[in-house]
Amino acid sequence: MDLSHHQSNLSLTFSSSHSSPPRRPPIPADSISLHLESSFRDPSHPVPTVPLQLMEPQTDAESNNNNNNNNDDDDDREVEEFRILGHSMCLKRRRDCESSTISTTKRAASLEPNLEARKAAVRSWGDQPLQVADPDIYEIIEKEKNRQFKGIELIASENFVCRAVMEALGSHLTNKYSEGMPGARYYGGNQYIDEIEMLCCDRALAAFNLDPKCWGVNVQPYSCTSANFAVYTGLLSPGDRIMGLDTPSGGNTSHGYYTPNGKKISGASIFFESLPYKINPQSGFIDYDKLEERALDFRPKILICGGSSYPREWDYARFRHIADKCGAVLLCDMAQISGIIAAKECVNPFDYCDVVTSTTHKSLRGPRGGIIFYRKGTKPRKRGILLSQGHESDQYDFEEKINFAVFPSLQGGPHNNHIAALAIALKQVATPEYKAYMQQVKKNAQVLASALLRRKCRLVTGGTDNHLILWDLRPLGLTGKFYETVCEACHITLNKIAIFGDNGTIIPGGVRIGTPAMTSRGCLETDFETMADFLFRAAQIANMLQREHGKLQKTISKVLESNRDILELRARVEAFATQFALPGFDI
Repeated sequence: MDLSHHQSNLSLTFSSSHSSPPRRPPIPADSISLHLESSFRDPSHPVPTVPLQLMEPQTDAESNNNNNNNNDDDDDREVEEFRILGHSMCLKRRRDCESSTISTTKRAASLEPNLEARKAAVRSWGDQPLQVADPDIYEIIEKEKNRQFKGIELIASENFVCRAVMEALGSHLTNKYSEGMPGARYYGGNQYIDEIEMLCCDRALAAFNLDPKCWGVNVQPYSCTSANFAVYTGLLSPGDRIMGLDTPSGGNTSHGYYTPNGKKISGASIFFESLPYKINPQSGFIDYDKLEERALDFRPKILICGGSSYPREWDYARFRHIADKCGAVLLCDMAQISGIIAAKECVNPFDYCDVVTSTTHKSLRGPRGGIIFYRKGTKPRKRGILLSQGHESDQYDFEEKINFAVFPSLQGGPHNNHIAALAIALKQVATPEYKAYMQQVKKNAQVLASALLRRKCRLVTGGTDNHLILWDLRPLGLTGKFYETVCEACHITLNKIAIFGDNGTIIPGGVRIGTPAMTSRGCLETDFETMADFLFRAAQIANMLQREHGKLQKTISKVLESNRDILELRARVEAFATQFALPGFDI
């Protein structure tokens, strides 16, 4: 048959179940039927119209339900008109695409019957609040929060962070792993982490008024001890010499402390050779002449200024002179006084030192962590030969060595939530309000010292130049440990401290008292006068208890719980403390 010039009469017709002849079986509402008509067919053998089921088959019940609801469904359907092969076509669809959704859902359900149950399980453990997820931890946290609110916090190395810092610490940043430095991470997905860390670094330099061309900073250390050890690791070889203030003289164990019997306490003393310098036992001030003599004999490669319990100014110019004479890097550990330095309320170590380390949670009022500042660029002409710089080098090369020591030598991924919280705190540090806060911290410390001196208490160095005082309890016949225990029973927290001349830190002879935390709660000079009265009354109670029960009575805790004088003082302390707001208490 020659079909080359035959004109086709092929046509397509779509019809819905609503227009199907009654004799046909029911067709689902969302199906279509296809009619093929052509002049090629034999007129004597008509071809019936064939419905094509394009959707999944329905059960009889579903079909009946669809037929019963056809009239109602018409209102919920939209009509789409189009043309095929010159014929006008109409197609009715549900406006909300319910038909395809139902089909997809059925298919997914048939493939994974427990899908919704699995999703619900994830939601059940992933979105529970702490109170529901772990009532035990929640209850302990609430008790600690109330302890802080009802008590007087006088530990010099503690402070109260703001609500914004708390929120950053509890943010989604804790989920991200970001080993390495910004722009050079070991994992992907760190573009926003990089932004946060670089912003934190910029704010750190701005907070201390440092030129980025002359100073660099690493904000990844987990603590100041970690920061100090990273500096040693980066700039020293094992067994090299370091020199810092003796711990009983007010230094820090991370500066290489070992006990009088030779026991090495810190990693610094284990991996490096350390020789401490000390304070004058009569005055309590650093003896700079003996320090220079010992340094020139010992020849340390790193000379450390800064400590945990030194209430006076540091003579950084004298330290610089000594470091240059013995060819040492000058490291300042400003952990205790970093906030005072940022507020320009004391001598600035950045004018003299090569490397500066700090915690971030003490007077700086940020989250718990560490930070390292290091010099960059060209060395001053009159500077002594520095460690690993060589006779011919005039450039600092601390940056690469210190950053490599932090990671990968000593740490893994940084705590991104802490770095974000630190950036928030450093933004506050650069404000006039923070400067006023640090001025108040110093005023409060001086008022507290004067109030104790009027009560004939003995203070190391006779006073303070910063935020802390050292109270020598030995003239009262008390140990720091016993007095700390009595104060804690009265809801006053401070910490025992070694006083120069002790045989060690096991039975320290005094306590260290600081003013930043209660200043953060809004306490002023008159409030610290009241606190001085509480402290002196606690000393009187401790004396009475010691005479009655001895110093090392194992049952002293039960005595403290029922002692009438302690209960009375505790009530006074709580009534006083609860007048002052605690930042973030409602979180």
